[in-house]
Amino acid sequence: MIEEMRAKLGKEIEELTHELKVTLPKAIAVAVAMGDLRENSEYKAALERQQLVQARLSQLHHRLTQVQQLASIEAPRDRVGLGSEVKVLDIETEETDVYTVVLAEMMDIDAGHISLASPLGRALSDRRIGEEVALRLPTGSRRLRILEVMTIHDRRP
Repeated sequence: MIEEMRAKLGKEIEELTHELKVTLPKAIAVAVAMGDLRENSEYKAALERQQLVQARLSQLHHRLTQVQQLASIEAPRDRVGLGSEVKVLDIETEETDVYTVVLAEMMDIDAGHISLASPLGRALSDRRIGEEVALRLPTGSRRLRILEVMTIHDRRP
């Protein structure tokens, strides 16, 4: 999962770097050739986009550093952590769900991916099989019991 995250961040960094070094300078040069820059909306838009791309690149580089640090931190072997697949039972409805705990950038609720930073991710983090968690949501509250935990260590080939 960490490798997937590195690849995803790397791809976005590569695309934005290309835009910053190739595409935007061309757009700025075309806008400058049009004349009066004070009233040139293309020039202003290109400069604004350049600032946005620079800011996003800074964020991505920071996040890539964080991901690399996560890779060096040992994930728990006996409780819910990053990369864990968790089967839970809703105590009230008796329905079961399976979630995979991922980084925020990889979150996809339809695929059962939840972020460590989400309310559910925080509630499940560091919990063990058999523990119950109470979760407060805008639509109400839920009580879940952890039935199974497959950590990232169990999932490695």
